[in-house]
Formats: sequence, C-alpha cells, structure tokens
Amino acid sequence: MSSTATPRTVASAMAEAAAAWIEGLDDEQRALGAWAWPGSNAADAERVRWYYTPTDHGGLTIHQQRPHQQRAAMRLLATGLSEAAYVSASTIMGLENVLDRTEGFTAGFARERGRDPGMYHLRVFGDPTGAGPWSWRFGGHHVSVHHLVVDGEAVAGSPCFLGADPMVSPLLGGRELRPLGGVEDTARDLLHALDADQRHRAVLTATAPADIIGANRVRPAAGDRLIPLPDLWRGHFEQDLEDRLWSMHESLEAQLGVTEADRAATELTATPRGLPAAEMTADQQAMLREVLETYVGRMPPGIVERERARFDGDALDGVAFAWAGGVERGEPHYYRLQGPRLLAEWDNTQRGVNHAHSVWRDPGHDFGLDLLGEHLTEHHA
Repeated sequence: MSSTATPRTVASAMAEAAAAWIEGLDDEQRALGAWAWPGSNAADAERVRWYYTPTDHGGLTIHQQRPHQQRAAMRLLATGLSEAAYVSASTIMGLENVLDRTEGFTAGFARERGRDPGMYHLRVFGDPTGAGPWSWRFGGHHVSVHHLVVDGEAVAGSPCFLGADPMVSPLLGGRELRPLGGVEDTARDLLHALDADQRHRAVLTATAPADIIGANRVRPAAGDRLIPLPDLWRGHFEQDLEDRLWSMHESLEAQLGVTEADRAATELTATPRGLPAAEMTADQQAMLREVLETYVGRMPPGIVERERARFDGDALDGVAFAWAGGVERGEPHYYRLQGPRLLAEWDNTQRGVNHAHSVWRDPGHDFGLDLLGEHLTEHHA
C-alpha cells in the first residue's frame, strides 16, 4: 500500500478483499465464514470474542478452504497488517509445524492434529459492500487480528496479538529464527539504559507472571490479574485434559516462584505502574518509542500514522514502562506499556523461556465499541 494510504483507502482494500473471499465460498463455507452484522448485544458478544490459544476462534478455518480461497483469506489478512507484521504472522502460523515436531507429532487438545497450521479462522461480520458497519476477525494459535469499518473508514484495529512457540528456533549456518525478537530486545535495551533509581521504579517484581495479565478479556480493567490457562479456551475439555491444563498452569507458576505479592504487583491498575516517559531522558524516550513501534507498527500504512500520532510530542509522557522478572535474555520476564488508550504486554516465561506472547490493546476503543455507540446514536436516534 502506498504512502498516500488513508483509513478510507485501507477500508476500501479490506472491503474488496473480504467481498472477493466471501464470493468464492460455497453455501456451507459461507455459513461459517460470513455472518450478518450483530443485531443485539448478545449477538455482538461473538464479534468481540477472541483467543490466542489453539482453540476454536470462530469462523472458517484455513484447512476448510480450497487453495484459491486460502489465498483470498490471506489477502484479507494482509490488508490489516503492515508488511513486517504480516511476515511475522505468517511465520508464526508456520511454527505450528515446528511445535508439532517438538511435541513428537502427537495428537492433542481432543483433535486429530493438535498443532495445526491450517487451524486459523476467518470470519466477516456484516456486508463489506454495504453502507453499514462491518468487521473481520482472523485468529488461531498466537495470531489474533481484528478490524472494524464504519462509514467507509477503518476505525479500529485492536486487539492485535502475536505470539511465538518456539520463540527461538535454529536455522542452518548457526543462525536463529526469532519472529518476535525485536519486540523482546527493544524493551530489554530500554531497561538496561535506565539508571539504578529508574530501574527500581520500572521493575514491579523480580518474578515474572506466567502470561500477559489482560489475557483475552474484552475490556481489561484495574484489578485484573492473570487468567489461568484452562480458562483461555472456548469452552472446557473433558476432565482428564482439563486437569492436565491446570497441572501445566500450576507447575509453571511453581517453577517461576509466583507468590500472592507478585500477583498483586503485576495486576492492572487505573494509574499505570512503572516508570513514566516524563521521567526518562530524551534518549530513553527515543528507545521507548522503538518499543512502542513494535506494537502500533503492526498496523498497515494508512492506519499506523494515526496510531503513532497519538503519542507525538508530550503525549508520550503519560506512557509508563513496567517490567517483571529477570533482566537478561533467557530469564523469564514480562513487561508492559500502559497509558491513555494504550496497553501493550509481553510475556516470555513458558516452555523454558521459549514461548512468547505479545498484544497491543487500545482500552475503551478495542473492537471500536466506543465508536459504534456514537454511530448508533447519530444514525438511529
């Protein structure tokens, strides 16, 4: 997309790609992949449902589509991401094959194939060719992308989740594959650039939580704490598998040494915890912007400029940087950026610090819920 892109041209590209994908589906596929715009709060509950575990995200999966349909689905995904984010998402999807090998090519999660690069779901809500609001959602293990279009303009692109398992994989020639390496390294570089007093303020606790704190909540809020692994799925499993997930969660927290004091230290708060940008040097603020770019930079040209502009100049002052856990690579760690309409989280603690989660949220504006309220008032009052 060219540098002249705008939220309207992005929306147009999305609409064209979504319409082409829907047009290529048969009736059975369309029943899964293309839903009417929600007509009630109860119906809208599905539109804002999201996950990052290998569960049913809702929609038509890649492996339920013919190759030309898969191409159309990936074309739609590409309209909602920057080139770097699209490459990262595509790589993350491919890591399912690597993870399958790591786990011995065994079945799991009560499915024929537990680690499945074809189990990524796409669903469109509403008519992309019509005048009303419409949205789309693409999601599977470690990828969750959401966009809303209102009045012909792409108005909301969060939450946007990218994870990686494995976080680091070997390549030929002694190189490493680290699709989210920049998301981790830029934050650690900032941490090391802080002086002793600043670091004392930034580090919430020496023990990292087992996951991102906001999890897959629709509306993260003050007082939120980590959601245990078994509760991050659509529904629940039979007891044996449910017990296994609880055991995995409890074992990880025990390995990390998480205490009640650690949970309290990392819970979400209305006033951001950590070190605010206003108390950083100019060089440190520049490094903070690099960290922030690994989140807002997931958006495509035409949208990313709007997101960056929200933190121009003194607007960055209200963003706080907080860290928990070890400070060197290979040590379990967590960090977040929090400020007005911003919650970006990273966690790398699982699978021996080789399983990372990262998410960009725009609290209050995620899924465009605030704008939809205004739209309904204006057009249906």
